[in-house]
Amino acid sequence: MSAITVIILVLYFTVDTFVVNKKPWLPECTPVYVQYFVKFFIIGVTVLVVAVPEGLPLAVTISLAYSVKKMMKDNNLVRHLDACETMGNATAICSDKTGTLTTNRMTVVQVYVGDVHYKEIPDPSSINAKTMELLVSAIAINSAYTTKI
Repeated sequence: MSAITVIILVLYFTVDTFVVNKKPWLPECTPVYVQYFVKFFIIGVTVLVVAVPEGLPLAVTISLAYSVKKMMKDNNLVRHLDACETMGNATAICSDKTGTLTTNRMTVVQVYVGDVHYKEIPDPSSINAKTMELLVSAIAINSAYTTKI
């Protein structure tokens, strides 16, 4: 729209000045004409600067609403539109027993491993080697690539 605005302004000026009013292009008037063309370019840039911030939120909202519709077909309930950006790329969704999505901030405070209940996190050497190997494998399989074990 910005480019169309500049083109229309330039065409209107040239047709009005040189065709309708029949003014010749004089060399001494060239700076004045260039000044008009620069003014038209500035108007085009102004249209661009005003239109982009106004249209961007609308485009984002429409794309997120479309994502919600696609996720509803996959039986995913989305309450907030901005959740689609994250959830749209998920292949597995982990939730607790109430159905609340986890935020990956949970830490172990107590553990029950090998028929022993530990009130605090135990030293790895105090756990049976076979159980420890199984536990490490399970953690590795269920961890993101950013997790450090």
